[in-house]
Amino acid sequence: MSSSMPVSQQVTKQHKAFLRKLYLAHLMDDDRHNLLSLNKLTGMPRRTLQDAIAAFEDIGIRVEFVQEGSRNNAGYYRIVTWGPISSAWVDTHLTEIADLIGVVESGETAA
Repeated sequence: MSSSMPVSQQVTKQHKAFLRKLYLAHLMDDDRHNLLSLNKLTGMPRRTLQDAIAAFEDIGIRVEFVQEGSRNNAGYYRIVTWGPISSAWVDTHLTEIADLIGVVESGETAA
């Protein structure tokens, strides 16, 4: 029973920020994303994305930006390690996490 998340509970601001980091880390681990693609996929403001990514280390997730091309923002984020977080748990609970943080999952379509 401890593996499920109660969806009906009131989510605190801190809990929502934690879940947002898990959700973004999952997206980065699943595909190559930069701020623009994450913004389009999640609808989260650029500043929120930057703050969440900058705070990954707070929960043990290490991320790096892989530079592609000569422009500073040409590249993508890559998860180096999930640290103490179980990426399999995040995969299993992705829909519930998305619901709690208010992100509508787009599924396979990127249009």
